[in-house]
Amino acid sequence: MASSTQNHQQHFPTSSGTTSAPPPTPSTTKHNFTSTSDSAATDLLSRLLHRLPPTLSNTPLLLRRRSSLASTTTTSPPVVPFSELNSSFSTTLPSVSELGFFQLTSHSIPSELARSAESDSLSLFNLPRHLKHQHFPRSWPLGFDDDDDDEEDTGTGDSLFLDSSCSTDSSELSLSSLREFTRQMEKIGFAVVEALLCAMGLQNPAGDDPDSLCSMMWVSNRSGSPDDKLVGSGVFYPYVVGLHYQFRSQSCSLLADPGWVTVSSSMDSILVTLGDIAQVWSNGKLKKVRGKPALSMEEGNNSSPLTSMSLLVTLPLESTVSPLYPRVEISNHDNKNQNEDEDCKSNEVNTFNSFSFEDYAWRVYHERVPLKDPLDRYRI
Repeated sequence: MASSTQNHQQHFPTSSGTTSAPPPTPSTTKHNFTSTSDSAATDLLSRLLHRLPPTLSNTPLLLRRRSSLASTTTTSPPVVPFSELNSSFSTTLPSVSELGFFQLTSHSIPSELARSAESDSLSLFNLPRHLKHQHFPRSWPLGFDDDDDDEEDTGTGDSLFLDSSCSTDSSELSLSSLREFTRQMEKIGFAVVEALLCAMGLQNPAGDDPDSLCSMMWVSNRSGSPDDKLVGSGVFYPYVVGLHYQFRSQSCSLLADPGWVTVSSSMDSILVTLGDIAQVWSNGKLKKVRGKPALSMEEGNNSSPLTSMSLLVTLPLESTVSPLYPRVEISNHDNKNQNEDEDCKSNEVNTFNSFSFEDYAWRVYHERVPLKDPLDRYRI
């Protein structure tokens, strides 16, 4: 599978605000709802909450308040060595499918590179506000997200979305470590997607079209306070798999399908979460995690900044999301492969309607107070 950043980054808006298209409007396509009235009521309430003042509608605030709802028992995720990725999934797939996350160890990213990339990221968050937006103009979904419409600091911290080449309008910034770290994380992410789909017997869309997958680097920064226990970015973006580098041994909370769960992972490992796109692709067989891990600030120095770096393997905005078909093994001695392929497609009963990725991403990103699973509207 090709992983050229030049091929992938073209599917996102450019970093220049002058060339980006206006934000998409939600689709008017009608979907089959299990309960139209319930869905409409939930959408209305979600929009109303989104218009509330930041201090009332802030998702990170909800994350902190919900910390008591997370499991009091810390879960150790299944361990999958990267060097044994394909063989490990043959035994760990049942638990990974049920949980929606696992810990990736024995990967090829040097610890020194990760910390150098973290240093590059911190230097960006330390820039004056006007330089942040000058060097990384907002062009959804890329650029800085720092509540720049608010008059006061709401305590959400900053998030920065970068394309796979970490493009910037500045020729002065040195981001060599961040770019190399992103490149290596992307390579691992594509390998995880291939191994996961292969273990499930599903066709990989990137097998025939490498441009059907792309990646984003999602960096968040937050300076804690003694009252903070959980820190989340308050931002959601759909993805296939999310790779969250663990800079320290520290617990975090994940918003999984069953609810909030507390997990711990080893320093310098990669916590991998399965996203909403993976759940649709698997026809509901995989559990998912929404958003990125909410870091715990109860350990260590609460006043020190926390930086989280996540590589999202996601889709180009123009994509259509639907369940994937099973793989069909090709045999030189079987002349009925075409018919078998068609039979597999016709026998697969979908649990999700197809939908526009762009419309879905826009909705998920801007509804920062998620009242229910956003995929519910597409379930059959």
